[in-house]
Amino acid sequence: MIELLKKLIATPSISGFEHDVATIVGADMEQHGYIPERIGLNLLCYGRFYDPSKPTLLLNSHMDTVKPVSGWIRDPFTPVIEDGCLYGLGSNDAGGSLVSLLYTFYQLDSKSQPYNPLFLATVEEEMNGPGGMKLAVSSLPEIAVALIGEPTGMQPAIAEKGLMVLDFTVHGKSAHAAHNTGINALYRAVDIIDKLREFKFEKQSDLLGPVKLTVTIIDAGTQHNVIPDICTFTADIRSNEFYSNRCIFEMIQELLPEWCDVKARSFNLNSSRIDPAHPLIRKAVGMGLVPYGSPTLSDQTILDCPSFKMGPGQSSRSHTANEYIRLDELERAVPVYMELLDGTEI
Repeated sequence: MIELLKKLIATPSISGFEHDVATIVGADMEQHGYIPERIGLNLLCYGRFYDPSKPTLLLNSHMDTVKPVSGWIRDPFTPVIEDGCLYGLGSNDAGGSLVSLLYTFYQLDSKSQPYNPLFLATVEEEMNGPGGMKLAVSSLPEIAVALIGEPTGMQPAIAEKGLMVLDFTVHGKSAHAAHNTGINALYRAVDIIDKLREFKFEKQSDLLGPVKLTVTIIDAGTQHNVIPDICTFTADIRSNEFYSNRCIFEMIQELLPEWCDVKARSFNLNSSRIDPAHPLIRKAVGMGLVPYGSPTLSDQTILDCPSFKMGPGQSSRSHTANEYIRLDELERAVPVYMELLDGTEI
């Protein structure tokens, strides 16, 4: 399993460029006696005992990585084991989860289970691209529950914040900066941003907390002596399960004057949550695991079945320089997955 992860690290798989890494994962499946179904570059692997009368458990993680950030002092594509840690881009997010879930699938499928284990390795997760889970989901059978492999410290993340990106356009009237004429669109934008910063969404989640709105980009003006007549800014919104993205959009629209327009890039990435009373979550709690809410997004937002995240590593290491996963985290992952899943009714 560790050797496979080292191969994945050594094979650049920036989101959108996963052909080579998909070949490596597919070859590992074939070496274990499986013939994966290719859905674009996604790899879907059915168990040997597949029975359409049984419910299906989906095990999923992604093969792609973000681009390496500038702070790396190591070669991000050279796997190095040092002081019990495996360093390399994608080691933590989400290579460790990918190989752990894959080898869990092999073990689960060594005998008949009360459900059908189904493994899916996806691409383009980091860019939420059209060739990843969005493409694969239409080829999946009905899924009873999905376990998404992401670095969670092997604790079950049973709720996940949604994401919506809004682009605002504020209109003013241009004029020479030396005169007291014109309407400064930048000043108007500041007023709107202050209003958004002060606005509170009343419903807070016990697991996910409040909806979080953050303005992240702003742009205005063409030169120093011209009052800008257009100012654009972008807001990142992380929703909880009490508000759909469309509902949030409509609430924000009501706050805006006629000289400010807003457009959503997508309404699709809503918050997700699995019932804490689900058999897998109840068993996880019985094992001493602690359910929690995750602020980060994953492919589970595209699925319409109950789902939760769980995998080795820590989310805080994702997308950072000198990314690593601890070897003891990898060694613990498959036994914990097996204790949770082997023979469990779902």
